[in-house]
Amino acid sequence: MNAPDKLTALTSPGLRAAGVSRFHESARAQVAGGATYIDDIPEVRGTLHAAPVCSPIAHGTLRGMDTTAALAVPGVRGVFGAADIPGDPMLAAFAHDEPVFASETVQFIGQVVAVVVADDVMTARRAARLVKLDIAPLPAVLSVHEAHALESYVLPPVHVKRGDAKAALARAPQVLEGRFEVGGQEHFYLEGQVAYVLPLEQNQWWVYSSTQHPGEVQHWVSHALGISNHAVTVECRRMGGGFGGKETQAGHLAVWAAVAARQLGCAVKLRLDRDDDFMITGKRHPFAYHYRAGFDASGLLCGLELEMLANCGFSADLSGPVADRAIFHADNAYFLEDVAISSYRCKTNTQSHTAFRGFGGPQGVIVIERILSDIARQLGMDPLDVRLRNLYGIETRNLTHYQMQVEDNILEPLMSTLAQTSRYRERRGQIAAWNAHSPVIRKGIALTPVKFGISFTATLFNQAGALVHVYTDGSVQVNHGGTEMGQGLNTKVAAIVADELGVPFERVLSTASDTSKVPNASATAASSGTDLNGRAAQFAARHVRDNLAAFVSGLDGCGAGAVRFEGGQVITPTTTRTFEAVVHAAYANRIQLWSDGFYRTPKIHYDKTTLTGRPFYYFAYGAAVTEVAIDTLTGESRVLKVDILHDVGHSINPAIDIGQIEGGFVQGMGWLTTEQLVWNDKGYLQTHAPSTYKIPATGDVPAHFKVELWPEANREDNVHGSKAVGEPPFMLAISVFEALRDAVAQSGGQPEAMNAPATAEEVLRSLSG
Repeated sequence: MNAPDKLTALTSPGLRAAGVSRFHESARAQVAGGATYIDDIPEVRGTLHAAPVCSPIAHGTLRGMDTTAALAVPGVRGVFGAADIPGDPMLAAFAHDEPVFASETVQFIGQVVAVVVADDVMTARRAARLVKLDIAPLPAVLSVHEAHALESYVLPPVHVKRGDAKAALARAPQVLEGRFEVGGQEHFYLEGQVAYVLPLEQNQWWVYSSTQHPGEVQHWVSHALGISNHAVTVECRRMGGGFGGKETQAGHLAVWAAVAARQLGCAVKLRLDRDDDFMITGKRHPFAYHYRAGFDASGLLCGLELEMLANCGFSADLSGPVADRAIFHADNAYFLEDVAISSYRCKTNTQSHTAFRGFGGPQGVIVIERILSDIARQLGMDPLDVRLRNLYGIETRNLTHYQMQVEDNILEPLMSTLAQTSRYRERRGQIAAWNAHSPVIRKGIALTPVKFGISFTATLFNQAGALVHVYTDGSVQVNHGGTEMGQGLNTKVAAIVADELGVPFERVLSTASDTSKVPNASATAASSGTDLNGRAAQFAARHVRDNLAAFVSGLDGCGAGAVRFEGGQVITPTTTRTFEAVVHAAYANRIQLWSDGFYRTPKIHYDKTTLTGRPFYYFAYGAAVTEVAIDTLTGESRVLKVDILHDVGHSINPAIDIGQIEGGFVQGMGWLTTEQLVWNDKGYLQTHAPSTYKIPATGDVPAHFKVELWPEANREDNVHGSKAVGEPPFMLAISVFEALRDAVAQSGGQPEAMNAPATAEEVLRSLSG
């Protein structure tokens, strides 16, 4: 799709709002500086500012806290910690294992012990550094291997088996054994973590939070304050990025600010600076693997034993479902007949790791892709042929290791199409010829697929609500439980509502997420924001449309089914009226012009004790071909070309979907190449700023970056035939890692020794063997 096609805002009243590319609903406001984020909200009179007091020790007994010097700073209003919490001192997380403020022990460097509140933010931050903590150090567990050896886990281990992996490996013609580690990843959202808490009358509270889950923030704040949920309202118009980092951990800031606001009786804002954000908040889970894979001469897998060690940090947070999804996606696109997977959720004295785009899926996908590439090299085969040999089938070999049937499989035609359009095999030959005559710069290429399950694995979260209001001038407002973090959710929902009512896109306004409007909403996560909230909004708009259709059919003596809504008009067999005229007349006749909508995902079920069932409504598919070059003298690397063919069903907004694919791929590329988190032997995170933690820059994006959309609609009954697009493209970047390993192999190195991220040092190490 050409750039002009992607960015054309189509406003002709005869065109549908969905299915065409149009600008993000906030794009103009954002580029003009007119889009409001939490820190832009005008502060009420008397607002104070908080800053965290953090532990400098990874593990220890907290014996005391001296606040004398901090309280002596002019403008400081107080220091508040565990003793000042009116409700439960533990956060209302499902495992109930994380304190609001550390009290008896500290469990990582950066754990918040208290907050200092002052008249302005810089005074609060300076004073926070003057608080003296008396901590007696205790032994700290800083690696997953140490935690596993000590059986230090945040949750019990999980084992999933199918067939007899041990027997299959015993009879396999060849067996590959290996170990591998993949690092974590900092979310690095442009807008850091922030909350602004305002007291209202009668012990009620209004919370502005940069959060993907306003309902959970509401629950956490009310739990900490010892009040009912209905006394707390949480609002979020938009976030400046989330990526999973604001799914649970935005709640911490809201609770800390609320406790201070409760003690002082005034509004309190808490915004972390970038260094504190790095030091306090969790990351993508680092994983370590040990595997044994059996295979035959054709590359067909004959058995797999896989051990996964997830570094969860000091508390459970979302580690259980993250590690579960890694198990679910350890197959990626491939049928595993005899398999045994063991997952250990390791407790370490680091930040509590949390959700991140893909939610464990990338950590599952990468290991099977690595195994298949190494099998291909051992057999002297093209890795693509080994991948095609192991794909899920249509009539047979179509049941996952967690007992879900793959019913919508498009893997083989999608991968074969991409291999042809990208000239993969021709380029592979060209690269071999290049490498034969280039002693320093070596190239590599890889084609890897993704099969990503769409739905929350926790079935209860697969529900959503929405409200649609039609005003007497014919303008429309929609509110839903999802949150906008730049991904275009509100743009898609507005388009869905516009088409349901037959009005132009510009007549529909999406408003801020608000717990007082749509209660008990699930997090905007699991790539399901549009699937859930878009469908709920569609149903709400449909109720209003049905009311109007019944009214108009009565006027014109026709059936309600004969009334059409399109192009801003309401059309019956005898009369055409403007939508505005119909609305005005309906109001005059006391017809309801607003409605709610509710949606629950069908077909899904899941036994969390056995990890079996149908946890996903459908799968999203895609594939990427990546070509790279490495400098064999320095280990530096560059991505040269990327070709992507991705399945989004019938796209609601192709421009937004392509943007998500491009952004997800580049973010995944960063995870696997430059974004290295380094803790020292004391548990201190040394890479806690842009100076030491390197996300991809514009110069890292290749000039050849081609994205095409698979043309088929979702085979399940999803809104507008679309598919989720937020997370699946992230895993396409595994093609970058595999291409780098291919380049190392073609340089005579040891690709089986390479861990992720493939920094220059890591590439050089694998080259030198």
